[in-house]
Amino acid sequence: MLYLSQVMIANQDLESFDDLKAIIREFAARGEMFLRFDVKPPFPDTPNDWEDQLEAAFSSRY
Repeated sequence: MLYLSQVMIANQDLESFDDLKAIIREFAARGEMFLRFDVKPPFPDTPNDWEDQLEAAFSSRY
């Protein structure tokens, strides 16, 4: 299981929510099956529907 906090700790150079979505897509493409949201992304451009957007990015791995 992939935790959002793990992604963010491993990729501390992320500067925006869009950067985070790109990384989430990469993890999904590598074969991760499950994503858990245990923290809210701290970026100023994080939208209110951030969970939905990250889930969509994770689900559209191809």
